[in-house]
Amino acid sequence: MQHIIDRFISYVTIDTESDPNSDTCPSTEKQWDLANKLVAELKEMGMQDVSIDEHAYVMATLPSNVEHEVPTIGFIAHFDTTPDFTGANVKPQIVPNYDGGDIILNKEENIVLSPNYFEDLLLYKGQTLITTDGTTLLGADDKAGVTEIMCAMEYLINNPEIKHGKIRVGFTPDEEIGRGAHKFDVAKFGADWAYTMDGSQVGELEYENFNAAGAKIKVNGKIVHPGYAKGKLINSMLIANEFIAALPKQEVPERTSGYEGFFHLYAIEGKVEETNLQLIIRDHDKQKFQDRKALLEKITAELNTKHGAGTVELEIKDQYFNMKEKVTPVMHIVDIAEEAMKNLGITPLIKPIRGGTDGSQLSYMGLPCPNIFAGGHNFHGRYEYVPVESIKKAIDVIVEIAQITAQK
Repeated sequence: MQHIIDRFISYVTIDTESDPNSDTCPSTEKQWDLANKLVAELKEMGMQDVSIDEHAYVMATLPSNVEHEVPTIGFIAHFDTTPDFTGANVKPQIVPNYDGGDIILNKEENIVLSPNYFEDLLLYKGQTLITTDGTTLLGADDKAGVTEIMCAMEYLINNPEIKHGKIRVGFTPDEEIGRGAHKFDVAKFGADWAYTMDGSQVGELEYENFNAAGAKIKVNGKIVHPGYAKGKLINSMLIANEFIAALPKQEVPERTSGYEGFFHLYAIEGKVEETNLQLIIRDHDKQKFQDRKALLEKITAELNTKHGAGTVELEIKDQYFNMKEKVTPVMHIVDIAEEAMKNLGITPLIKPIRGGTDGSQLSYMGLPCPNIFAGGHNFHGRYEYVPVESIKKAIDVIVEIAQITAQK
């Protein structure tokens, strides 16, 4: 277990925050630090065909050790962390034999990880938790997944009696800003199917995800001295407020679950003369997804009719689509993962992803790619944690999938 802890900590203490405002790939230079480290470790452990391209996509091969023909499978994780919360200067804390009580993350700032608020903590009483120090995220999303794939490959190399077919592994940048699969070379990867190790609690197995789009709304106003403003001044912030008020008030992340979609206003910046809103649009159902985009267009048209043409400008960009359409025809790849979990005494939790993974885009690029748990909780913030035992179970699932596939 210490080997797992050491590897995970060596990854999370490298700052790999991605940047949505950058046009480069990877979006930040610092992502190269972990990408190059992974290349060195893959070579050192004995993986073959280790490569890193000009965009920091890392790939490697574990050759088959059986004589019969076996499908080539892949395991994929991303090494960037979200720009939503700082991933610089991560200082992980180890909590052995968790007692079920409050965990003091930062005494000076009175930051506490408590089961009174995060009830899932009680699932891990008696286990070893890795937490933040309360001032950064942890980076288990998705450095837990990276750790699991690396440890699983190392285990298979060191235990050649375990039979498996050819396995490809891939590590990607910029997943957190929706670009993780954009430059992924599916043909080079050469797998029949793959799994992203990018879920949360133990047992999660997902092959449905949101259809997703991003929307930028620019509201144009006119600035005039307030003493002479009557009939002349147009306050863009107030019009932006009209736009927000026209959205369905119950269809937001904090009031929806399961298959329910939402609009999420996540950024606003404004002055009298110009206000900019940024939203994300999410829905599992394709028609409802289209209807949501149409609603934004309708609100825009109505406000322009009311306040004048060009007052509100709307830009919508699709980001990814529900992988269910691509995975359902090859459901045996989900069945294999489910069987692997059951063989290990893990109860599969098959449910829709309220988000997306590299796998959703890869599935549309010709690489069917369900998602498997990586073990962490409370991603993207100071309360993030991961039980070491959950990382170990994910490693076991990878190994078991490899064995089952070799038997099919």
